[in-house]
Amino acid sequence: MPIAATRSAAGHELVDLSREATLALDALLADAIAKVRERVVVEGHAVASLFDREQRATHGLAWLATYVEAVRQLAAYTERMTASGQLGELEEHLVRIGLGECLAQIVGGIPMSQGELVRPSDLGLTPSQVAARINPMLESLIVTGNTAERRARLMQLMGASHGATVGVCGLDETLESIREEMRRFADNEVIGNAQGWHRTNSYIPMEVIAQMSELGVFGLTIPEEFGGMGLGKESMCVVSEELSRGYIGVGSLGTRSEIAAELILGGGTAEQKAKWLPKLASGEVLPTAVFTEPNTGSDLASLKTRAVREGDVYKVYGNKTWITHPVRADLMTLLVRTNPKEPGHRGLSMLLAEKPRGTDADPFPVKGMTGTEIEVLGYRGMKEYEIAFDGFEVKAENLLGGVEGLGFKQLMQTFESARIQTAARAIGVAQAAMEQAMSYAKSRIQFGRPIAEFPRVADKIVMMAVEIMIARQLTYHAAREKDSGRRCDLEAGMAKLFGARVAWANADNAVQVHGGNGFALEFPVSRILCDARILNIFEGAAEIQAQVIARRLLDGTN
Repeated sequence: MPIAATRSAAGHELVDLSREATLALDALLADAIAKVRERVVVEGHAVASLFDREQRATHGLAWLATYVEAVRQLAAYTERMTASGQLGELEEHLVRIGLGECLAQIVGGIPMSQGELVRPSDLGLTPSQVAARINPMLESLIVTGNTAERRARLMQLMGASHGATVGVCGLDETLESIREEMRRFADNEVIGNAQGWHRTNSYIPMEVIAQMSELGVFGLTIPEEFGGMGLGKESMCVVSEELSRGYIGVGSLGTRSEIAAELILGGGTAEQKAKWLPKLASGEVLPTAVFTEPNTGSDLASLKTRAVREGDVYKVYGNKTWITHPVRADLMTLLVRTNPKEPGHRGLSMLLAEKPRGTDADPFPVKGMTGTEIEVLGYRGMKEYEIAFDGFEVKAENLLGGVEGLGFKQLMQTFESARIQTAARAIGVAQAAMEQAMSYAKSRIQFGRPIAEFPRVADKIVMMAVEIMIARQLTYHAAREKDSGRRCDLEAGMAKLFGARVAWANADNAVQVHGGNGFALEFPVSRILCDARILNIFEGAAEIQAQVIARRLLDGTN
C-alpha cells in the first residue's frame, strides 16, 4: 500500500478512536459532576462554605474537565490534520502519546501540582463506575499510547526535524506567515539578548519595542478603523507564543496593548476610542494595568483605592501593587472605588489615567504618585512596582465609558482574552525550555555518547513536546471560540490552567536535563525556570482558576 494511503488509513483510525474516547470521557465527566454536585449544591445552588470545604473535589473536577477538553481538542486536531493530509508520522505519535497519557492520568491520578494528585475516588467515583466508562478501546489507547517504543521513535523524528514547533499546527497561511515573521524577530533580536536583560534586571530596550511597533504587534487585534490590523485572537496567540519563546517579557509587552484596547473597545465612549486606540495600535502609547492592591489579590471586589471627583478631575488615593512596566507606560487602566457607599464591585470604576514616562532615576515624575520597585526572580525586562497615590489627578473625561460603577464589569469582559494570552505565553516559555533541553542533550557527551540517547533524558524532551502540543490545541480552541463571539471563559481558563503547569514542568525538566549547569546563572534555562514560575500565579492563580472552572461546571451554565 502506498505511504500516503497508509498514513490516511492510520489517520482515519485515530480519528475514530479519539472521537470514541471523547464520548466516553464526556460520560465520565458527567458522572463526576453529578457526584461533586451532591456535596456542594443545595436546592439547585452551590453553597460557598461547602464549595470551600470540598476544594479537593471541586478543583479536581476542574482538572478532570480540562483533561476531557484536552482529549476533545486532540480529536479535533486529528480530524483536521487527516482531512488536510497533514497528519504525518510525527503528528500521529504526538497525538497517540497525548491521548494515552491523558487517559492514564484520568484513571490513575491527575497532578494538580507537584504534591497533589486528584483521583476518581476524590470525586466520589467508585472503581466500578470508572470501569463502566473506560471501555476496552480506551484501555487499548492507554496501553499502546505512551510507550517506550513510541517515545523513542518520536525523539528520532524530532531530532531530524527543523524549526521550533514540533509537528504541524494546522493554521492557515496568514497565521503561519505571522509565526515565521515573529520567530525570525525573536531569533534575531531577542534570544541573544534575553539572558543579559534578565541578569542585569534591565529594561527591554526601546529600540526593540520600536521594531515590534513596526511589525504591527501592538495593533494586531485592534480594528482597522482605529489603525490596527483587525486580526483575531488566534493571531495574538501565535505572536505571544513566538515572542515569549524569545523572552517572556517581550511576549508580555507585545500583547499588553491588547487588554487596554479591549477595555476601551468594550466600554469606552466614541471619543475615548478615537483618542486612544490609534495610539495604542501604533505603539505611541504604552499601557499598564493598575488593578491589584496589597491586601486584595484576586479579590478585586474588596478593592479600596478611591477616586474623589473634584470639578473636572478625579483625585486618586491609595496603594496598588504588582504593577508591571509602570515607569515607561503612558497610560494606566486604573481600577478605583468612586462610590465608597457601594459595597463590593458596584462602587468600582475604571479610569484611563495619563502619566508621563519616567526613568530609573525619576520613575514617576508627576505629582501625587510614587513607587517602589519589587525585585523579582523572573519576568523581568519591564520591572514590577508598588505604587502609592496621594491626590494623583485624572481628567474626569477619562472615566471609561463616562459612567461610574462599571469598572468591575468592564474588567471582567477582558478576562477571557487575558487568560488566552497567558496560556499562549506559557506555550512560548515551554517551547523555549524544550529547545534548550534538546540542544543541550544533543551536545552534552557523557559515557561516550550524547545524553539525548539515554531514555530518561529523551523521554523528558518528548513529553515536553507532547504537552506543548496539547496546550497549544486548548489555547487555539479558546481563541477561536473568542473570535466567534461565544462565551469562552471556561475554555480560556482551561487553556491557562493547563498551559501554566506545562511551562513549569518543562522548565523544571529542562534544568534537570542540564544537570548542574542548569543551576548556573550563565545558562538561559535558569532564567526560563524563573520566568515559568509566575505563569501559575498571575491572571488567576491555578487554585483560583480551578475554582472558577468548577463553579461553571457545577452551576449548570457550562
